[in-house]
Amino acid sequence: MTVFYKVDPSDVQKQSGDFGRGFEKTCERKTEEEKQRWMRALTYVANIAGEHSLNWDDEAEMIEKIATDVSIKLNVTPSKDFDGMVGMETHLRKVNSCLRLECDEVKMIGIIGPAGIGKTTIARALFNQLSANFQLKCFMENLKGSYGNDGTDDYVSKLCLQSQLLSKILNQRDMKVHHLGAIKEWLQDQKVFIVLDDVDDLEQLDALAKEPSWFGLGSRIVITTEDRKILKAHWVTDIYLVDYPSEEEALEILSLYAFKQSSPWDGFEELAKKITNICGNLPLGLRVVGSSLRGESRDEWECQLSKLETSLDRKLENVLRMGYDKLLKKDQSLFLHIAFFFNNEAIVHVTTMLADSDLDVRNGLKTLADKSLVYVSTNGWITMHRLLQQLGRQVVYEQSDQPGKRQFLIEAEDIRNVLANETGTGSIVGISLDMSKIDEFFISGRAFEGMRNLRFLKIYGSHFSTLQMSENMEYLPRLRLLHWDSYPGTLLPQTFRPECLVEFHMAYSKLEKLWRGIQPLTNLKEIDLGYSKNLIEIPDLSKATSLKTLTLTSCTSLVELPSSIKNLHKLKKLMMMGCVKLQVVPTNINLASLEEVDMSDCSLLRSYPDISTNIKDLDVGNTKLEVHPSIVERLPRLEWFRIGSRNLKRLTHVPESVTHLDLSNSDIEKIPDCITSLSRLESLFVFKCRKLVTLQGLPSSLKYIDATDCGSLERVCFYFSDPMKDFMFHNCFSFQYPIRELMFQNCLNLDEESRRVLIQQRVYEYVCLPGKEVPAEFTHKTRGNTIIIPMVMDPDGTFFASSRFKACLLLSPIKYSYLDITCRLITAGGVTIMELNWDSMNVSHFITEHLFICGANLVRESLNVGVTANEIVFEFSCMDNAKIIECGVQILGEETESNSGSEVDYFETEGITDDHTDRNEYYEPEAAQCKYTCFWSWFKKLWSREENDDNKEENKNHHYDSKMMKKVFALGIALLLLYLVFP
Repeated sequence: MTVFYKVDPSDVQKQSGDFGRGFEKTCERKTEEEKQRWMRALTYVANIAGEHSLNWDDEAEMIEKIATDVSIKLNVTPSKDFDGMVGMETHLRKVNSCLRLECDEVKMIGIIGPAGIGKTTIARALFNQLSANFQLKCFMENLKGSYGNDGTDDYVSKLCLQSQLLSKILNQRDMKVHHLGAIKEWLQDQKVFIVLDDVDDLEQLDALAKEPSWFGLGSRIVITTEDRKILKAHWVTDIYLVDYPSEEEALEILSLYAFKQSSPWDGFEELAKKITNICGNLPLGLRVVGSSLRGESRDEWECQLSKLETSLDRKLENVLRMGYDKLLKKDQSLFLHIAFFFNNEAIVHVTTMLADSDLDVRNGLKTLADKSLVYVSTNGWITMHRLLQQLGRQVVYEQSDQPGKRQFLIEAEDIRNVLANETGTGSIVGISLDMSKIDEFFISGRAFEGMRNLRFLKIYGSHFSTLQMSENMEYLPRLRLLHWDSYPGTLLPQTFRPECLVEFHMAYSKLEKLWRGIQPLTNLKEIDLGYSKNLIEIPDLSKATSLKTLTLTSCTSLVELPSSIKNLHKLKKLMMMGCVKLQVVPTNINLASLEEVDMSDCSLLRSYPDISTNIKDLDVGNTKLEVHPSIVERLPRLEWFRIGSRNLKRLTHVPESVTHLDLSNSDIEKIPDCITSLSRLESLFVFKCRKLVTLQGLPSSLKYIDATDCGSLERVCFYFSDPMKDFMFHNCFSFQYPIRELMFQNCLNLDEESRRVLIQQRVYEYVCLPGKEVPAEFTHKTRGNTIIIPMVMDPDGTFFASSRFKACLLLSPIKYSYLDITCRLITAGGVTIMELNWDSMNVSHFITEHLFICGANLVRESLNVGVTANEIVFEFSCMDNAKIIECGVQILGEETESNSGSEVDYFETEGITDDHTDRNEYYEPEAAQCKYTCFWSWFKKLWSREENDDNKEENKNHHYDSKMMKKVFALGIALLLLYLVFP
């Protein structure tokens, strides 16, 4: 990325002007060879797009633009979470020496030490430092107790662990696996970085990292545990033992938290040393005790010292308990609420949920954070350490021997006993029951009658109820949170008063109705009744004036959305996907806050949901809705528009504001004309449009096209939308910006011209289409996944001619899988000089062989490091079950780039930002070249066609044909002159 500060790029390129004079002076006493090498380098640099200070009126604005561009390119904000931590640099240096990152083999290392020593903190700092070097990475935290403690079958427990790891590392929500070889299948060819934190059972390692062959070369697995035997049994020999900090370091840790400086205040030195000694130099204990003593007098320090001396043998729990015991009663209560219900939640959410209590949430959180009992992130999320969370639960267990008299219930057996025996009392504030941890049991409708102060009820963990009722519920208290998955009753109790409700989640319930009449619901923010298939009526929501989200997904018996939604002036999301009987939606209202509406698969829906002019995301796919001009006028801010369905055969109007359009599963035969004018359109989805024959007339703003499974698609033609240019340049296959992805999977009827267009299209990410062999233009070809290519070098040993490459892989048929392609550039000596990755977020399914075409810059700096041979190995790999049958590479040299016109695949030059001005300036010469090349292509084809016609009817209409050729030639020259004058 270049910055031309008060210098013209052309002066840099040509070494002219003041810059040239300075260059000549610099070159004095240098050899001609050195001078020529510098000139080539300056010419190269001058052609890298960047910022030109002379084009900016305000240098501050330019600097801000550069900083933003760099941040976007790095896509990471350097973390300072671990800056200044005592001893952390030493820990990381020692752990890195165990990792031996220069080694290409798979390595597993262990980090061991007692609870509270800082193993997890070190592992997180290491992950923060190294994760950017790995395409796939995952931090599996708090594994202690995750295996076998709930009585689950060993096999099921291992499957669950594998599902969690793969979901995290592949960034897929709730990914399911069905055999214990899944991790190996997904990751055996991938370079991964995995941290397995707080392992307490050998079976966890057998499930998550049984052997090195499960992972690709260069992978690193870090295991933290308190038990050395686990590492030994798993043949982990590289182990880092986290030792206690020295006395000096421990005193510094305590001082940082107690005095906010690296040493004790005057007069506190001896007291601080004694407390450091009593805490056993345990970092977590030092942090908690230090925070609890911050700002206290010497007398209070001596008092606490006496307490610590008498309770030290209770080990870590007592050290943690000391911080809790010093809190005010209200802060203790807030601590317990977080420990049971609100760990890893947003401050705003916790404040709302506790608004009716006497707790001062914001000040209380500040107190807890100051005393290191919780961590509050800069974006407002609350995190409590697992050990402190366990401390809170231990405090509640000690409140009574009878579970029904405790403040919170979380143990499944305790909850079963309380509900089944109706022993709950007014002491209970919250119940959280994971139904997956308990067998089926029955309760009566009066199970909650004694719990008059219950505020938080959460029954979750299964989409089929293990909790059965012999009758409808007779009583529910005035809850703030009602989250009951698979609620077994058909009605809520008539005595239930929902006026305190903030969140109402009853997915998969058997409810038919909720409550009668208009209820005061001013606190209610979320309703989720998804998959309640018996629900036939939504109550009057006139008073739910704070509601932000209403989810009715797959409520298959629901016919009507109540007109009372006109009062929901804070509603942002309305989700009604799969309400197959929905027919009536209120109209002629305007909910100013509503931004997202999903009514897909509402197959009986015939009229547009005219409920807001501010909708940004609208999904009415698989409905019978037709888009009329009046609808377009009412959607001036629409960005995401999903309208595809089998009933859609034509489309005449689309809002001009749309940036992402989904016509998937429709019966269109060609792209509707109204799409051509969508100047902001970036993504077009025509997935499974099985009658689509041609794909043309697309706006030049497109960056993504998915035409997967368009079995009838024959013709693909990309061109500009201007009518004059359409006439002249119907073969100009170019877009305003480089296309990111072109997906044409299983489009088996594409003609040869369209295939050529797709193969030669300029893309930023990749193109995928059916094919039987790597095209001839990929001059370096071989069977398999590895190819060796000679590279032209300067006399001084640096590469100069090749700036980009383009690759084509022939892939075998695959069943449903995520496509993930990696390319490694390796020297003959085995040194990896570059690693690139292209992955698809969508599941791929190839019914025949496919071509995968991608490309990238050859970064000279990378190529010059450690390269002594004149050959480069391109090694390709594909995750999962896709096989690379053949691969080809085309090196795009400077001459190829300058002479190939529009039919060269121009990959985005390094340093070009997403700023439109920069792109337009950079591609202006290319666009001009494209126009001229395409004109002559058009003219030559027309001439050729005339000649062919003459040959066919040599003795017929010859005079007419000659005249036509002259007219065509004259017309062509005239058009060319017009276009040159008025481009």
